[in-house]
Amino acid sequence: MDFGVPRRASLEVLRAEAGDELGTVVVERLRAGEDPWAFMEQIPTVDELVVLILRAEMIEADGGRIPNRDVNYRMLRQIALAYPALSGTIWSMLGDVNRSSASRNEAGRDDRVRRSA
Repeated sequence: MDFGVPRRASLEVLRAEAGDELGTVVVERLRAGEDPWAFMEQIPTVDELVVLILRAEMIEADGGRIPNRDVNYRMLRQIALAYPALSGTIWSMLGDVNRSSASRNEAGRDDRVRRSA
């Protein structure tokens, strides 16, 4: 399984495409009557969307198989190597995943402690 990221476009072009996509998402949600204060924090940044798009393309190139944690890490690392300006965003995203994973593990541990008491 090769996780090389072919550079399909410059980062500036990818960011422009992602910015257009995010703009469309915001407009559609506003037209649907949603409060921007309620949804803006849920929308990824332009760089996060670029990373997610590149990751999705890698998954598609691998036959659509959803990666496990280790494979996901390698994919994101390859994206960071191909687009060094995205490294900070990728590390931030990995930190968010690790924090949410740790909090889920902590919640599960709390449940197990309560059940055994």
